[in-house]
Amino acid sequence: MEQAAAEPRKSRSLKPLSRLNPYLLRYRGMALAALFFLALAAVTTLALPLAVRRMIDHGFASQDASFINDYFAMVIVLALVMAVSSAMRYYYVITIGDRIVSDLRREVFSHVTRLSPAFYDINQSGEIVSRLTADATQIRSAVGASASVALRNTIMCLGAVVMMIYTSPKLSVMVLAAIPVIVFPLIAFGRSVRRRSRAAQDCLAEASAFAGESIGASRTVQAFNAEAAAEARYGRAVEDAFQAARKAVKARAVLTGVAITLVFGSIAGVLWYGAQSVLNGTLSAGTLSQFVLYSVIAASSLGQLSEVWGELMQSAGAAERLMELIAEISPIRSPETPELLPQPPLGEVRFENLHFAYPSRPGRSALKGLDFSVRGGETVAIVGPSGAGKSTIFSLILRFYDPASGRICLDGKDIRNVDLDALRQRLAIVPQDVTIFSGTVHENIAFSRPDASREQVIAAARAAQAAEFIDKLDKGYDSRVGERGVTLSGGQRQRIAIARAILKDAPVLLLDEATSALDAESETLVQKALDELMQNRTTLVIAHRLATVLKADRILVVDDGRVVEQGTHQSLIRDGGLYAKLARLQFHASDEDRMAGVE
Repeated sequence: MEQAAAEPRKSRSLKPLSRLNPYLLRYRGMALAALFFLALAAVTTLALPLAVRRMIDHGFASQDASFINDYFAMVIVLALVMAVSSAMRYYYVITIGDRIVSDLRREVFSHVTRLSPAFYDINQSGEIVSRLTADATQIRSAVGASASVALRNTIMCLGAVVMMIYTSPKLSVMVLAAIPVIVFPLIAFGRSVRRRSRAAQDCLAEASAFAGESIGASRTVQAFNAEAAAEARYGRAVEDAFQAARKAVKARAVLTGVAITLVFGSIAGVLWYGAQSVLNGTLSAGTLSQFVLYSVIAASSLGQLSEVWGELMQSAGAAERLMELIAEISPIRSPETPELLPQPPLGEVRFENLHFAYPSRPGRSALKGLDFSVRGGETVAIVGPSGAGKSTIFSLILRFYDPASGRICLDGKDIRNVDLDALRQRLAIVPQDVTIFSGTVHENIAFSRPDASREQVIAAARAAQAAEFIDKLDKGYDSRVGERGVTLSGGQRQRIAIARAILKDAPVLLLDEATSALDAESETLVQKALDELMQNRTTLVIAHRLATVLKADRILVVDDGRVVEQGTHQSLIRDGGLYAKLARLQFHASDEDRMAGVE
């Protein structure tokens, strides 16, 4: 996707819009109705010049009032038919456009939420949101109004040309000879419009991405007095987007001006020749009037096509950007024939000689031959210095990434051979940075089980020591918590995350610094909730604060991507290795002696 964004000139046609055909075919009935009314409106419009010719050549010549009345009545009927058919065409094409864009947005969102974290390591979430919003809106315009107008004007133009030939072959030959002079510049300028439109959309997406980041981190921006710097950077991004958009508009303006000049200049020359023929008596006034009307219809249709062509080019760029998202293939996906995990769950986890480097940092190994196992129901703490690879272990067992070599087994099955949903159903995580969504308390707890009842949510909250503060909120479990849970304290957010994990009731629990950065009172409540959650579960605990892992059955010390020590707190202190060094940094000597005797 990054490469595609950097090379907007790689495609210069409307071909990306053809990839919307599967969405259009879902509503073929409405599409056929739209085509019917579109064709009816075009045919009705093309019938009007015939009535005009008959009136001029016959009605005025014979001065037959009844003849003229009949034709005017027919014109009124044609106008009513045109009005009804145009209204119905508008209804169907706009409805189809809205429906297709809704389906497209839903499918793109569904797809990107399933892409592996490696995709988000190199792509901005704000830029992706821009594609879902601005680009989808551009496509709505194409699928709805622009495509309909283009098709209508194409039918009108072709129909007018056929009727021009029928009316006066000699004059028509002159008009047709001018068509290549008109069409080739349109194609050349259309390519420029699409290239510039794609560049403008990319610049706007970049500006939107930065705006999303800044607004989401508004407190950090204000805390560092960085408002001016953020304004300046966003201003530069918006200005770049404006300049790119101005270039696209300039190209479209030139395209429109050139088209109108060529079209109407050619028509004027042909009509001058026709007027000479009327004066010479070789052409009737009614025939020339009919030819003039068909010429005007053909010219105006071509003129509108030049404008719509630019809009379609913009929409083609937008469609290309969205389709790039849909075409993105995640390296992390379920196998075609997944193996079944054993029932009931055992909670056994085994890491075998893992080697791994993040895709964004391929030259730096995060794990180097990591090897250990965890028995069902065992609590294992993972400690070590920053950058040792502790959080990477969790990312791999959740299968956010796959190791370069080695394997991870859950209940005896290689996790790459089991269904991804089934794997993650057996894992629950309480992360260090808790994600709280801008819904209600109930919705946030039930995020792990959307079908959970209110009673089940309340039970999970009580077990997580969260019910007390929830009951004090204005609307209890129906209270809205604000974006990212801004109305909650750190300890409250942590307890909601624990309630979420309790509600999931998974056999393997992953705790990633679950009590970090909490005050003493919050830590006591959170630790009590964790003790409740860890009962009868296999638990892996990552912790920098060694006081939180003293009750673990086993402690693994990880350094430079390997397990370098393992044992209990007391045995590791006695060994005097890396763990003992980390303990001395955190505890006073007297505390160290006291903890060495903790059973």
